[in-house]
Amino acid sequence: MISEETSARRIIGAALRNLRARWALMTLYERFEQMVALALSLIIAILILIALVQLYERILPLVLGGALDPLDHEVFQALFGSIFTVLIAMEFKHSIIKAALRRDSIIQVRTVVLIALLAMSRKFVILDASVTPAATIAALAAVTLVLGAVYWLLKDQGQTDQSDHPRTPHSVTPNER
Repeated sequence: MISEETSARRIIGAALRNLRARWALMTLYERFEQMVALALSLIIAILILIALVQLYERILPLVLGGALDPLDHEVFQALFGSIFTVLIAMEFKHSIIKAALRRDSIIQVRTVVLIALLAMSRKFVILDASVTPAATIAALAAVTLVLGAVYWLLKDQGQTDQSDHPRTPHSVTPNER
């Protein structure tokens, strides 16, 4: 059985070999796009790490001191708001890495809509309904509904994520039928 570290090294090595092989075929702008995607990925990875460390720094004293009460609404909002922030950053980084590895040539609109849906979910988690006007809550709900519909329509148009559904020589896309 191959260890996770060895498996991760093989995957990274294969991705780097693939990048080197395609580098010579890329235009100057594609190379620029590649470098920007890699730089953004590194920056976001650093931000995720910082956010995760700060999350641990906030939670650890509460857990050790016995002061963490997840049933307290304000604690729940703060805790899950911070967790959602990390998750949103991770999804954003994932979309950039897909572009950097050239699974997709550009950041997909579908991914941007998904990240917006995550941000709206975070907003509902941290929202204090007792002080937020009903019209604001209704507007946020409408935006979430529209984003969900857009995401569903984009996904329904036959655009499949190649990393989730790798194409085999025997697979047929809807356009090839």
